[in-house]
Amino acid sequence: MPPPADLPGFLQSVAPVLDRWGYFAIGGVIGVESFGVPAPGQTIMVAASLYAGAGRMNIFAVAAISFVAAVLGDNIGYWIGVRGGRKVALRWGKYVFLTPERLDRAEGFFARRGGRIVVVARFIDGLRQFNGVIAGITAMPWRTFLLYNAIGAALWVGFWTTIAYLLGTQLIEIIEHAHRYQWWVIAGGVLAVTGYVTLHVRHIRRRRAQKAEAAAQDTTS
Repeated sequence: MPPPADLPGFLQSVAPVLDRWGYFAIGGVIGVESFGVPAPGQTIMVAASLYAGAGRMNIFAVAAISFVAAVLGDNIGYWIGVRGGRKVALRWGKYVFLTPERLDRAEGFFARRGGRIVVVARFIDGLRQFNGVIAGITAMPWRTFLLYNAIGAALWVGFWTTIAYLLGTQLIEIIEHAHRYQWWVIAGGVLAVTGYVTLHVRHIRRRRAQKAEAAAQDTTS
């Protein structure tokens, strides 16, 4: 394994664990992150992929272990949600920053979008950690969860291992460069969301007005 200094930027934080435990570290960290424990799962996967690009690890083993750990961890989270429900999630969630408000919002997302949220949750901090738990609480059928969870894990692992393996340390330079413009990106996102909400509200009001007008015409005729 290369020394910790070979890993640039924020990846140095996982280098000692990865140097000592290798593939076991990948599976363990991603596994526990996937059922709700705050852990640098994505970070250690990227670091291991950089090691693989330098010839220190096997990229296929990194990807396979990451995928299996993500799926198994999420399924443990799912059964925690099924068996324990909201009461257990709220009792222990405070130790991992899962507040009642955050749980309510997440449950709303799952109720409205179901499988699609399970797929994209892998790419979103917060949802990635509690994806399985919330799916279990909302009583999503296990086979449905398993399918979408596997798809999400495959996309997540495939994306990060591929770009980290191919780009190497250039990936960190790109991320650090992108951070310079993060507030512009956030501002653009806020404006886009605000515009969408405004148009959506206007559309709803227009439809309600049309329905009210039609109802008034029916009563007078």
